Amino acid sequence: MSMIGNYRRITRDQLAALQGDPSSVPAFLYDEEPPSDSHVDLDKAWHAIHFLLNGHTWEGDGPLFNSILGGEPLGEEDVGYGPARFLTPEGVRATAEALSDVSISDLLARFDATKLNENEIYPQHWTGEEVDRHYVRDNFVRLVEFFQLTAKSDNAMLLYIN
Repeated sequence: MSMIGNYRRITRDQLAALQGDPSSVPAFLYDEEPPSDSHVDLDKAWHAIHFLLNGHTWEGDGPLFNSILGGEPLGEEDVGYGPARFLTPEGVRATAEALSDVSISDLLARFDATKLNENEIYPQHWTGEEVDRHYVRDNFVRLVEFFQLTAKSDNAMLLYIN
């Protein structure tokens, strides 16, 4: 079974409703197909991006941590691999700004397949070949664009792994 990093743009009202009834989060995420511009997944690249941004396997702090593994838990309902987490519109803006300060070349300069494998960065078995770098780069670009669009829309965001 794969672990896929997901992001869902939501309005302030949707966030308030989900906070008021956290048991509704799984139905919200899975019962209806979201509009195509309100959801993005990073496939299995989420963990490598987190590691390259934060220098740690699971830890971090501040906006760069919030880009992958941060946010506040939204209840206790398991949506795949733990509960969904959320960022407020203010948190989304701070994270979008921090991500915009990381160039693709800076991110890829941190790419070291040996370190990724030693730290058991999912999905493991990194080769360091160009295909790995393209995979991480393309998903990082999608992440940055999604955060920028969400920030521009003054929306909140759900983060979850399924």
